[in-house]
Amino acid sequence: MVDILAAGGRDTVERTRRVLGAGGVVLLPTDTVYGLAVSPEHDDAIDRLFVLKQRPRQRNLPVMVDSPVRLSPLGVRIGEGARRLLESDLMPGPLTVVLGFGHEGPCSWLQGRREVAVRIPSDPFMLSLLHAAGPLLVTSANLHGLPTMQTVPEILLQLAREPALAVDGGRREAVPSSLVNCAVDPPVIEREGIVSDSRIREILG
Repeated sequence: MVDILAAGGRDTVERTRRVLGAGGVVLLPTDTVYGLAVSPEHDDAIDRLFVLKQRPRQRNLPVMVDSPVRLSPLGVRIGEGARRLLESDLMPGPLTVVLGFGHEGPCSWLQGRREVAVRIPSDPFMLSLLHAAGPLLVTSANLHGLPTMQTVPEILLQLAREPALAVDGGRREAVPSSLVNCAVDPPVIEREGIVSDSRIREILG
């Protein structure tokens, strides 16, 4: 049976960091929906995440970081549209930005990709964990093609297998982050989520 920790627990960040560092898949509360997270340094953990979610392997996993300064080591190229979004009051927050790569190409664990979806969540627990653990691969905690449930018990019943650890942050709304593709010029809004299209267009100018 999977261990479940409270997001506000005194040692939850450190215990979660250790599980991720050992190659575990963890169910986590973000500022939008619950997510499944792994360290990008563990290929076997990535494989298990795809099995838990039954996600097609050709669908790449998004990346979460705690600050825009963590993006440069990924090798991404930040154009004017992405810069405006990253410097706006939507960051950190429920906005995913797709970025292309610079001339030197992506970092080692992003090799083979032409672009990457990145997000900086506003959830205090997630920011603390990302600060401690570094960038994580995080995707919504649902079976592929099904809606994301709002509580940890519901999610654990839906997944194909159990994660190594679950962090309970209470009920989460089932509305995902908005997604803007800034790897193209001009940027394209590819998914409307919590942030309205009009607000995004206002920031992009």
